[in-house]
Amino acid sequence: MRNILTDLIGILYPNICLICGENLLRNEEQICLKCLHDIPRTNYHLQPNNPVEKRFWGKVAIEHASSFFFFTKGSPFQKLLHELKYRNNKKIGEIMGKYAAGDLIANLALAEIDFIVPLPLHPKKKLKRGYNQSEMISIGIAAVFSKPIDTKTLTRTKETSTQTRKSVFERYENTIDTFEVVDKNAFRNKHILLVDDVLTTGSTIEAAILALNKCEGIRVSVFTLAVA
Repeated sequence: MRNILTDLIGILYPNICLICGENLLRNEEQICLKCLHDIPRTNYHLQPNNPVEKRFWGKVAIEHASSFFFFTKGSPFQKLLHELKYRNNKKIGEIMGKYAAGDLIANLALAEIDFIVPLPLHPKKKLKRGYNQSEMISIGIAAVFSKPIDTKTLTRTKETSTQTRKSVFERYENTIDTFEVVDKNAFRNKHILLVDDVLTTGSTIEAAILALNKCEGIRVSVFTLAVA
């Protein structure tokens, strides 16, 4: 009877894939298995000295860095980020975090992290959006890694303007002194995974790592859902 009711609801309110618009099967959530298979994965988590890691060379010290998929403007998969950031679909962040973690856990060094740390939003921006998209991705990763999420130690103290149309140097200037660590002992001698949604120039993540480096013995790895 429950299955019949579910099917009836599905007819009246079709549950469709965010990417292709086809009806989802009962075991599919927001994205169908075909579109999940077609996501342009980077597989950088298996590649030492990969292009994401090289973006930080000579700027900040990192252990590892990776992104789940390639972001291309106009691509159907841009919808995933649009839903997460602008359409109040925080659940897709958790879903994609789980899928990404299924790949990431193959990197044994990443599997041994101590904390997952979502890149924080400024309180005003978080209040306006209602949630931190990086935290939603982190929740998905934590479900697979069975590691704690820390949202208290790294804080965002400066409200920055949008980075979208800024040059590399303007992005750097825009993020100076943006973050602060409230308890330097919390991450002492710990390996953390810093999580964000999209990597472009990396200036915001660099600013966060500079703040985190005030913690003695800290090791920082970086993960973003997408890389431009």
